[in-house]
Amino acid sequence: MHLKLPPPIIALCAAGLLYGGTVLLPALTLTFPGQWAVAAVFAAAGLVLDGYSVLGFVRQKTTINPLSPETASHLVTSGFYRYTRNPMYLGMALLLTALALYWGTLTALAVLPAFVWYLTEFQIKPEETSLRSLFGADYDAYCARVRRWI
Repeated sequence: MHLKLPPPIIALCAAGLLYGGTVLLPALTLTFPGQWAVAAVFAAAGLVLDGYSVLGFVRQKTTINPLSPETASHLVTSGFYRYTRNPMYLGMALLLTALALYWGTLTALAVLPAFVWYLTEFQIKPEETSLRSLFGADYDAYCARVRRWI
């Protein structure tokens, strides 16, 4: 694995950068009517996506540890995994979007793409290599029909 930190820690770091943007760069913040409600919708979507995705792994009795995908015992392709190969990471991105909306920070225009890029390069691609070696043609077929993010 290339990544040495669990993705939730990376998401917390990204949240810290978003918060730092609100404090250190107040000129890059905005407010709009219903801001908290829009943020709440994104937060709820992220929590549902993460919760049900974790539940899918628990039901299949396979590892949820993102630092050791080589220990996976099942290829999970049901639930949200029918639409995205990485619903847990997508859920984290939605939660970060919720924070950015709540705080109104335009630093999200840099932080969110950086978060997606970092996870893709240092977590998802190495995971894909491990899963391909474990599940072979089944994983290749899954990748062919389901996108990496959305």
